[in-house]
Formats: sequence, structure tokens, C-alpha cells
Amino acid sequence: MSETPRTSPVTLHDVAREAGVSLATASRSLNGSTRNVKAANRERVLEAAQRLGYSANASAQAVARGTSNTVALLVGDIADPYFSSIAAGVVGAAEDHHLIVTMAETRRDPEREVELVRALRGQRPRAIILAASRRAGDAHAEALTRELTTFEADGGRVVFISTADAPFRTLEVDNRGAARALGDRLGALGYRSVAVLAGPANEDGAPALLTSRDRLAGFREGLAGHDVEVADARVGWTAFTRDGGYEGMQALLSAGLDGVELVFAVNDVMAVGAMSALRDAGLEPGIDVAVAGFDDIPTLRDVTPRLTTASLPLERVGEEALALALADGAEAPAPITAEVAIRESTPAR
Repeated sequence: MSETPRTSPVTLHDVAREAGVSLATASRSLNGSTRNVKAANRERVLEAAQRLGYSANASAQAVARGTSNTVALLVGDIADPYFSSIAAGVVGAAEDHHLIVTMAETRRDPEREVELVRALRGQRPRAIILAASRRAGDAHAEALTRELTTFEADGGRVVFISTADAPFRTLEVDNRGAARALGDRLGALGYRSVAVLAGPANEDGAPALLTSRDRLAGFREGLAGHDVEVADARVGWTAFTRDGGYEGMQALLSAGLDGVELVFAVNDVMAVGAMSALRDAGLEPGIDVAVAGFDDIPTLRDVTPRLTTASLPLERVGEEALALALADGAEAPAPITAEVAIRESTPAR
């Protein structure tokens, strides 16, 4: 007579019984406990677990240990190569530490970000890394700080990437300095009439994203060294996306370029959208109008003409963010800097 197929999951009790050890010994052998377990017993437990097809209850282990072998990463938009490149760096570094990365998308919505952090706290990740763009005057900033403070009080670690006014570990990206260097190089190439696609704006007309604010300010500073001013009328406010860049360039074209020689988009995906809008209007990027971006996302390899940009080591940003989260000390590393990459989209004037 054949045995009735098992329909319930294999439990830790089953593994302990199969290995001929106590429940406590089985648990310590499987959850990485530092308490002493005889090598022979540990081997028997691991063999029994494999034979029975046992899968540990990660949530239960996290409750027992107060933490888990996971790291949570929050990004603004997983389809944006900027965020996916940072995520690749976090995931690659996590493998070296035998950690698993749980990723969630905020959709650049501060309220959703707070909700995600609250949900992630229940999973007890070892660290939460926030790569989503910070907003100026964020009404949800206090709620986010409360959630993250509670998470750290329970033993977790928090790391912000880029700019953060909250009292947590921060891996700073020198957006302002890199944009200043880019503006300086383009001014030296002879560009004098410049427009900027600066991302979204708040109701008061100021940049909504801190990244946009810093890149716009730095770029203006770099051009100012060549007596070039970007008039407010030539700063376009639009979504921080490829479609935002396309629509922002369309708006510039509708208003009349009026001698504009160069359009700087504060990120590469916006610059790619702007180049498409130029082509759809019968203009050639890099010939009729120069275009520059910021980030040096991997997809630029397939963009023609090759895009001038501030090149950030995006995967290294992810690697260093995880290293900061796992470090015993809270001392922040040096800010991540970008190298100016002048390419065919901005020929010398």
C-alpha cells in the first residue's frame, strides 16, 4: 500500500525528528545561530532538511533573531536606468554578504514611500536603503522620519542616497559640484544661449526635487564663470522622465528657441526625450541644437549622437550604500563625484 502524499509543508519538528536531535539544535543549525552546535549534529540536520525539502520560515526566523538576511531598497522608478543601475550595485554587493535584496518602487510619491517603509519594518530587514529622489518641502517628511527612527531603534540601519535633511546615514552624491563642472566645460566650448529642462516645480516655482535644485544651481554657477546666464524664462519645468523631457522640449519649440544653442536636461532620460522631440520637429540634435544630460545611464550606449553628460558611477553608488548600511561606524564616506563626459551632442561652437 503506497503512502499518502504529504500535503502540508515540512516543519522544523519534522527535520529535528528525522535528524534525531532536539528542536533547539535543529533551529540553531539552520538559522545561523552563533551558539555551539556539534559539527556532526549540524551536518545531520542539514542533510535531513535537504532530504525532506525543508524551507525555513524566513519571517519566523526574523522575529526570533530580531532581524533577517534581507536588505530593503526603495527606488523612485525601477524602469529608470538610473535607479536600476544603483539597484544592480546593491544586489551585487549583497551577494558578497549572503544577503537578499527586497526592492519596492515609490513612484516618486512621498506618501507611498512612508507606507512602504511601514510595511517593510514588519519584515525586519537588516537595512533600508532609500534611493528615491527627495522633495523640497515634503509634507510627509516627518512621518517618514518617525517610521525610520523606530526602525533604527529596533536594530535596523537606514541609508539615504543623494541628499537628505533627515538624521540618518547618507551617501551623498555631489550633484551640484558635478553640474557646476559640466556648465563650466560647456561654457568653455563657446555656448552662450542656454535653456534647461529642470524637472518638476512646486507651486512657488522652485524645483520640487532636491536633485533638480542642486543640478540646476550648479549648472548655472558653472556657466556664470563664462558670463553666461540662464534666464528664468528659459528654464522649463516638466516631469523627471523621458516623456517629461520630450514634452519640455516641445514646449521650448512652441515658444520659439530664439537662438538657443544648448539644452541641458537635469537627467539623461529627459535628455533622450528632448532629442526625440527635436528630431520629430525636423531638427538634428548636436547639429541644430546641442543637448546635454546628467547621470551617464547605460542605455546611452545606443543613443546617437553620443550624449554629453556628467558621468556617475551608478553601480558603485549602490555598492557603497550597502557598505555604509553594514558598517559598524556611522561616519559617512566622501561624496560620490561625477566626471564630465563631452561627446558629439555638444560640439565646440
